[in-house]
Amino acid sequence: MSNLRFKAVEEAFKKKAVVVSAPVPLTSDYYGELVFDKKQWTKYLPKDTVKSLTGVIEKGETLDSTLADSVATGMKTWAIEKGATHYTHWFQPLTEGTAQKHDSFIEYESAPGSQVIEEFSGKLLAQQEPDASSFPSGGIRNTFEARGYTAWDPSSPAFVVDDTLCIPTVFISYTGEALDYKTPLLKALNAVDKAASEVCRYFDPSVKKVFSFLGWEQEYFLVDEGLFATRPDLALTGRTLMGHESAKNQQLEDHYFGAIPTRVQAYMKDLEYEGYKYAIPLKTRHNEVAPNQFELAPIFGETNLAVDQNLLIMAIMKKVARRHGFRLLLHEKPFAGVNGSGKHNNWSLGTDTGIGLLTPGKTPEENQQFVTFIVNILLAIYKNNALLKASIMTAQNAHRLGANEAPPAIISVFLGSQISAVLDKLENSTSDQAIVMDPKKGMKLGIAKIPEVLLDNTDRNRTSPFAFTGNRFEFRAVGSSANCSSAMIALNSIVAAQLLEFKQTVDAKIAGGATKEQAIFEVLKKYIKESKPIRFDGNGYSDEWKAEAKKRGLDDETSVPVIYDAYTTSESIQLFESIKVFSERELHARNEVKWETYTKKLQIEARVLGDLVMNHIIPVATKYQSALLDNVYKIHQVYAKDKAAQLSAHNTAIIEDISERIGCIKLKTEKMIEARKVANKVDDERAKAVAYHDKVAPYFDEIRYHIDKLELTVDDELWTLPKYRELLFVR
Repeated sequence: MSNLRFKAVEEAFKKKAVVVSAPVPLTSDYYGELVFDKKQWTKYLPKDTVKSLTGVIEKGETLDSTLADSVATGMKTWAIEKGATHYTHWFQPLTEGTAQKHDSFIEYESAPGSQVIEEFSGKLLAQQEPDASSFPSGGIRNTFEARGYTAWDPSSPAFVVDDTLCIPTVFISYTGEALDYKTPLLKALNAVDKAASEVCRYFDPSVKKVFSFLGWEQEYFLVDEGLFATRPDLALTGRTLMGHESAKNQQLEDHYFGAIPTRVQAYMKDLEYEGYKYAIPLKTRHNEVAPNQFELAPIFGETNLAVDQNLLIMAIMKKVARRHGFRLLLHEKPFAGVNGSGKHNNWSLGTDTGIGLLTPGKTPEENQQFVTFIVNILLAIYKNNALLKASIMTAQNAHRLGANEAPPAIISVFLGSQISAVLDKLENSTSDQAIVMDPKKGMKLGIAKIPEVLLDNTDRNRTSPFAFTGNRFEFRAVGSSANCSSAMIALNSIVAAQLLEFKQTVDAKIAGGATKEQAIFEVLKKYIKESKPIRFDGNGYSDEWKAEAKKRGLDDETSVPVIYDAYTTSESIQLFESIKVFSERELHARNEVKWETYTKKLQIEARVLGDLVMNHIIPVATKYQSALLDNVYKIHQVYAKDKAAQLSAHNTAIIEDISERIGCIKLKTEKMIEARKVANKVDDERAKAVAYHDKVAPYFDEIRYHIDKLELTVDDELWTLPKYRELLFVR
């Protein structure tokens, strides 16, 4: 095995950048060529079909069978021209990935020996029936209750991958419950649209719709595929379960924004070309902080489409990486001691009139609206901080949060000094006062009417999980492998519920005789004071903040299985049911899936760790120990007793150290296996997940500690597993 390691390193050093050429000189000439979007509608659909389909998407009009048939005919013609021979409903089950079952366009005529024809009807476009029992359902579906449905989402355009037309769909059970991420996401987006539009009409009666926008920043690692293949832990769990940190890692901060390695540059170019074919508006690429860590990010888009594009680009990233001799790592913490990978979700709201609701405005009314939405978002996050944390928590992300520039596992909001000053002055003012700051400082604040506030009104706080960055909030706690839907469902839902409460309260005050301005002012003052505990602009890593957060009543739970309980509190159930995003049954079912997934992740890691201990680490350490023993024996054969003892003292100390560490590793591995067996006998999924968290997982780091010490001791020629210096610096 050690020979395999060195061979992989040697071959990796020999690899050259793959030559990559643009499909055509101008990106605009092929941008979106594999997507059936509005540009293609005009070519392949009748005008009345385009009009009706637009009404379905923008106004929620009914999708009838005639319209579906017309769209299917044009979509099939376009797809076949792009080389498609099959079609699939592309959906997002509760596995964090996507799913698809390919069917051929070919239909056979009934007469014997007849020719085949290509068919694709509106019925096949609109609905399919995958096996619902084979996907995680949290008990909603049993093996003998297999029926489930996928239904077309017209708001996200179809696309062609290889030879298959992919149709974005929702996935629901026979009894109507959501079995996917897209269904509740669409409901949450609808809820925030309705609630925010009502509030916007206080300031502009012409607003008819509010959009949720998302801009994700995808971080990832690349590892040479030969080195990857010789690390079973990377291949099976996505992270290194052992490995001493390299003498040089990220401490010089020389990788961040540095020159991109040539092989990686070729990969990035290839990836961008592929992404552009799917109209994914990739804009930014660069080295991230950790060695062999990188990032790509697109321009903002509507949340539903942005989520689909992120899932698609993650699949493309894996495929393109193989072409370049890499393996893509999307695990949140593949390497200890260096930065993990997140997927910062930049989120905002905007109106159909072109106003960004989180953008400081140019008129008093726009700024009053801006402050209204900022304050309601603050209160929504304060009241639901545990729920928001639960939406981004996984076994993988738990390794990342709270270290190496990742935000802590306590949700707080960073506003920056200027916006904080606006809210503080508003809180401490009366309705007939006006607050005016020096115009040279760029900000004025009136109570009923708020003049212009500068756009660049915040600094940056890398330890904040939820930071205001000028015209949006950056939800930095989302993990790199996550489906963004989970965070976006929670965030848009809590904001929708809060805005509904705000409007009801304001309307009640107006009905009681207050003017609209007075009512809004009084409610905002109350909300600012109530939401203060969630505002924190300091160091999120400090012990002082952890103590302070607890005093403020913020959720500081660190056990992943227990964190999920936030979904099924009476408050969360009432919230989701009130805006029709989740039923109580769906919430309990999803938690069952989360607990089961958490348990299985740790089960796999425990098994892989046990295998590596017994089949790699102990044999290699024992072999080196035997070589040292042989050396000591030979010294005693040659030299006198006192001289031999002196000459062999160093080796003897190493031999004893190896024996002690092997003993510790073996003992703790046996205890880990026994703890796993006990946990496996627990029937309740939550209790089993808690048992894995409390009784099994703690052994991982204890075992790793001794393995990593052995790595520094054992002869490098014998060590079978590629080391961090090779995994992180061979490019």
